[in-house]
Amino acid sequence: MSVPDPAARAAELRTTLHHHAHRYYVLDAPEIPDAEYDRLVRELRALEEANPDLASPESPTQRVGAGSLSASFAPVTHRVPMTSLDNAMDAAELGAWGERVARGLGGTAASYVCELKIDGLAMSLRYEGGRFVQAATRGDGRVGEDVTANVATIAGLPHRLPAGAPDVLEVRGEVYMSLASFEALNDRAEQAGQPRFANPRNAAAGSLRQKDARITAQRELSFWCYQLGEVVGGPSFTSHHQTLDFLAELGFPVNPEIRVVPDLGGVDEFCRHWQQHRHDLPYEIDGAVCKVDDLAQREVLGFTSRAPRWAIAYKFPPEERTTLLRDIQVSIGRTGRATPFAVLEPVFVGGSTVGMATLHNQDQVAAKDVRPGDTVIVRKAGDVIPEVVGPVLELRPDGLAEWAFPTECPSCGGPLVRSEGEAQTRCVNPDCPQKVLARITHFGSRGAMDIEGLGEQQVQLFLELGLLHDVADVYSLDFGRIRELPRYGDTSVGNLRAAVDASKSRPLANLLFGLNITHLGQAGGEALAEGLGSLPAIMDASVDDLAAVDGVGPVVAASIHDFFGDPANRRLVQRLIDAGVNIQGPERSVLPQTLSGRSVVVTGSVPGHSRESAEAAIKARGGKSPGSVSKKTFAVVVGDDPGASKVTKAEALGVPMVGAALFEELLETGEIPTGGGT
Repeated sequence: MSVPDPAARAAELRTTLHHHAHRYYVLDAPEIPDAEYDRLVRELRALEEANPDLASPESPTQRVGAGSLSASFAPVTHRVPMTSLDNAMDAAELGAWGERVARGLGGTAASYVCELKIDGLAMSLRYEGGRFVQAATRGDGRVGEDVTANVATIAGLPHRLPAGAPDVLEVRGEVYMSLASFEALNDRAEQAGQPRFANPRNAAAGSLRQKDARITAQRELSFWCYQLGEVVGGPSFTSHHQTLDFLAELGFPVNPEIRVVPDLGGVDEFCRHWQQHRHDLPYEIDGAVCKVDDLAQREVLGFTSRAPRWAIAYKFPPEERTTLLRDIQVSIGRTGRATPFAVLEPVFVGGSTVGMATLHNQDQVAAKDVRPGDTVIVRKAGDVIPEVVGPVLELRPDGLAEWAFPTECPSCGGPLVRSEGEAQTRCVNPDCPQKVLARITHFGSRGAMDIEGLGEQQVQLFLELGLLHDVADVYSLDFGRIRELPRYGDTSVGNLRAAVDASKSRPLANLLFGLNITHLGQAGGEALAEGLGSLPAIMDASVDDLAAVDGVGPVVAASIHDFFGDPANRRLVQRLIDAGVNIQGPERSVLPQTLSGRSVVVTGSVPGHSRESAEAAIKARGGKSPGSVSKKTFAVVVGDDPGASKVTKAEALGVPMVGAALFEELLETGEIPTGGGT
């Protein structure tokens, strides 16, 4: 590394890192993502290695956790220091750690324990005489904070240990907030008019530092243990995995995904698997932790000033990064909804390069107060659309102007209108070009009429050529003219014609969803089709009749009534009817309604059924078959190759699971088969 003044840069980095460590560990209000903090630490470490005279025991590269503690909690001195872990950012760094372990052991082979790196807060639990007496945060590794009363509210932690437990037992692990608890917390915050929490880790940290333990109890925190601290009077162990088995026998929650592997190849495989499947879990992880299993080998390897040499944290690609917000623009959707989005300096986050991110709506932009020219935090979790979390205020240029939501549609120049009581602003011009494009594209999409070959690019081309003007024109396309286009041959035109013809037989629910009625989604379309039976009945129903359909409600009912009350919309729908689309709802089931009002989730393949037919069988018995597990789920049917996230969430929530072989019995009786769990 070559910098003009290494000493000045090192001093600047230390000041910056001390500031952000205090914000993260003490105030639970970080200003930058973990990945940015890690980058600054690595820069400082490289400077210190290149310039040994700059090294200092007070440097953030040599310390663990926070440099200062909150005055709200009593200090606790750890009898055995709670060290941090060194990080590996990629497979090469993981391999280099493995080589250092091999050298340290003189070439003796080592086996490893692989654990998930839970995105939470390190915690020490102390038991004396079999009774829980104290909980302390890691703090700076030597001194933490006493949060005993708050940790005592965590469900699943034993308050008394079984007979034969050690006289003194210190258990270390991670306090975290599950995704379900995080969503519920944010729902409550929104209902109370309070700001949402940024992520589960911050929410868990804030919950642990509540002065009133009753508030902590409401936050539904959880705990995984991963290490022993001080032990007096306990059994002897030779391996780390034996200690974890011992903790499980005492009643402590031990993560089920921990694995013992024979070599570094197994470590690499574990890390790659969970990097790919991190979002299958009902809690957040940000990496994997790899430890030498043999305790005697650990003694040989020892520690550095801040971390054990026998363990390393493999960090997954960051899901939050900072980048420059170049501009804020507005897109117009199929119902006219005007959605602001961020145009970013491209940044690699969540496994891909991101150049745009959503800002949701007008209120969210105002609440986050992001401005073009800001450095912003961008988050992308798995397949979730990237979003801007907020600005880094300390990096905001002086005099940066606030961004104002436009009053005119960027596509057609018409007015943007926000109805009273709505969070969304909309373009009300029915002929808005962007709106027409989005409407027709949506009409042909999966979940609606499912017309393969009628994607956004094709719709845009057909609009430009005057072949399409609205959704009904799909059924009068001039295929002869399309055949003359450079990109279309006999096969592609034939396939498009067949897809258009096939769409006429789609269920009525698909057609209703494809009509782009404001507030009406797929579930609402299914409820309408089943509840009122036909498109003419829906078109002529009163608001009260529509609202009386289970799953519709007054807001959606009013929107449907307004849509069909518009003469232009009725003419459009009549053209669709004349084209021969299906307008009849499903036949009412004559089967016993054994699952009436109950939600049954299906995961994996069930013999004798496709996914669609299994869900249809549940609905034919009066049940519901949503795509996700919740506290309200009656049962989860587990077939071959099930989704890990659904099974894990069912286990966490205590939802009964039924083997696929007993699915028919569940349908017939509406009860969980005796002994029918998976």
